[in-house]
Amino acid sequence: MTARVDARRNHDLLLAAAREAFAAHGTDASLRDIARQAGVGIGTLYRHFPTREALLEALLRSRFDALRDRAGELSAAAAPGEALLEWLSELAAGSVTYRGLPESVMTALRDEGSQLHASCAGMRAAGGRLLERAQAAGEVRGDVTAAQLLALAAGLAWAGEQSADPSDMVRNLLSIAAHGLTRTAAAT
Repeated sequence: MTARVDARRNHDLLLAAAREAFAAHGTDASLRDIARQAGVGIGTLYRHFPTREALLEALLRSRFDALRDRAGELSAAAAPGEALLEWLSELAAGSVTYRGLPESVMTALRDEGSQLHASCAGMRAAGGRLLERAQAAGEVRGDVTAAQLLALAAGLAWAGEQSADPSDMVRNLLSIAAHGLTRTAAAT
């Protein structure tokens, strides 16, 4: 019983240390430093999380699940285009939590063997359903794909990472992307 309690405590300590390290240093933060911060050895980290992706997946699973659920809630919205933009905004804003996260998500989506793949794919599918609904309502171009939508969110998040105010940058760039660059597009 004590071993199980210690294992759970170490798991939680590692997640807390990883959350701090990834926030401060990005998704490439030193795993050795994470273990040290958690007060455990590197072997303990690898027993709980055999890869960096496994550690990221444990941190992000609930966030991706929440985004998937949020897409379900927004699917009942009266304005499908606005619902899609709201979801995309939440996705991009959440992606600036850890520097390097957009790249990790895009890499996981291309690699079905990745431990992050299932969570990312579920989130992409939910966003795809919002996209299809907005397209069916004629509020979004019919040639946009769910993969392009995720790539747009990743690009917005990357640009946000480069800014002193990531959330504001993401919000402004999303508005530009949604309404276009030309005066004609902005007037519609």
